[in-house]
Amino acid sequence: MNTTGYKSHISSQFNAELEDVRQRVLAMGGLVEQQLIDATKALMDLDTELAEQVFRTDDKVDQLEIYIDEECSRILARRQPTASDLRLVHAVIKTITDLERIGDESHKIAKMAHELSTQERMYENMMETQHLSRQVSQMVRGALDAFARMDADAALAVVREDVNVDREYEALLRQCITYMMEEPRTIGRVIDLIWAVRAIERIGDHAKNIAEYVIYFVKGKDVRHTPLDQVEHAVRGE
Repeated sequence: MNTTGYKSHISSQFNAELEDVRQRVLAMGGLVEQQLIDATKALMDLDTELAEQVFRTDDKVDQLEIYIDEECSRILARRQPTASDLRLVHAVIKTITDLERIGDESHKIAKMAHELSTQERMYENMMETQHLSRQVSQMVRGALDAFARMDADAALAVVREDVNVDREYEALLRQCITYMMEEPRTIGRVIDLIWAVRAIERIGDHAKNIAEYVIYFVKGKDVRHTPLDQVEHAVRGE
């Protein structure tokens, strides 16, 4: 394993085990990233067939989570890793939990696409929803890239972006509430959309979590529930 941020071991078998886990985490990440893209497109286009594809991908994501979790348990029992190796295994276990939850949130978005497909098409707030989803998709991709390279600076950029996503989410919620007040007949449809928007925002939170695990591995500092300026200090040592 020669990826930046990882160290090599005397045991080639241990290297192979860690590399296998890393590759499977990235494969799982690719699946949930595609789930988010497909779920959002299903929501925009009210494409029930694409929503069904999101549902079917859930099984693959779940199977990968179980496999990686079991492999990490075997590594802990067999290798008894210390220091950075132990942090790596813990970071992986936490990362796959958040990846699985990203899949769950994408499932919710696809479910709302199904719900909205049976109602009159709504155009208000859809462009803003799509923009928010693109921002969050970039966060997910950035978090996975940071994990692949164990790059604390790239992870910090993801943590920073969460602030912008939260701001856009709150603005979109206000727009939805205003629209419901002006057009009461749309309340049911807008509530479905709000549930989907909430799921998108939560995916951003999970991407931020993954970025924080990367910082934990690289810097040895737990930055969860920490103000942004302190996270920056932990990464840059300023």
